[in-house]
Amino acid sequence: MHVLILGGTTEARALAGLLHPRVRVTSSLAGRVARPRLPEGEVRIGGFGGADGLAAWIGEHAVDTVIDATHPFAERISFNAALAAATAHVPLLALRRPGWVPEEGDDWRDVGSLAEAAAALDGLGRGHLPGRSPRGRVFLTTGRMGLAAFADRPEWFLVRSVDAPEAPVPGRAEVLLDRGPFTLEGERELLRRHRIDVLVTKDSGGAATAPKLTAAREAGIPVVVVRRPPVPEGVPVATTPEEAAARVLRQKSQEAQIP
Repeated sequence: MHVLILGGTTEARALAGLLHPRVRVTSSLAGRVARPRLPEGEVRIGGFGGADGLAAWIGEHAVDTVIDATHPFAERISFNAALAAATAHVPLLALRRPGWVPEEGDDWRDVGSLAEAAAALDGLGRGHLPGRSPRGRVFLTTGRMGLAAFADRPEWFLVRSVDAPEAPVPGRAEVLLDRGPFTLEGERELLRRHRIDVLVTKDSGGAATAPKLTAAREAGIPVVVVRRPPVPEGVPVATTPEEAAARVLRQKSQEAQIP
């Protein structure tokens, strides 16, 4: 049995470790991170050339099932995966960590895009706490791509990403290159040291980057949260690597019983 994991996430690496070597596993990474953490099994890096290219690769390499374990905001590859799996007539499963849920004391603004997140900054963080800049100081943790939405904002930004962001970026910004998981104490210190009064993040879910939400709650800082796009219609979803692995191994067992 050959499983193609569209990966790059912590969950994708965990899933590859659970399946290898019981099945043949190929993990596909987009190649957008300079030094990715490689999973167990076979690895390919780079795009497929859209849905048609992915469908062709599935057929050429005798893939039996595809797992979309990409980042919750990798909307294009998820859409291409659904089209390609349907074209190649192979099962597709989406592995998605649960999204974050606001707790008592949180001050969240729910938005649908980065452009909406930028617009939501109006009236937030502009000197509402003693000693803060009247222009606001924003901790931006939406990744290195898509920062053009904030390029014309007047606020000062602390931009955190794994690799250096792509232009255009906010005009008044400091870039912090770092990779999770992050600790609560570290996030508290980051907010304090940079005098942050607004946090902007995507609802990526999971525990690795969640401490910033707790730190913001403790500090009374408003959080602008970009909603994740939905999984393509009709695609089943597993919420943990263990659940996804169990489904794959069950499929393998069923196929083995077919004469």
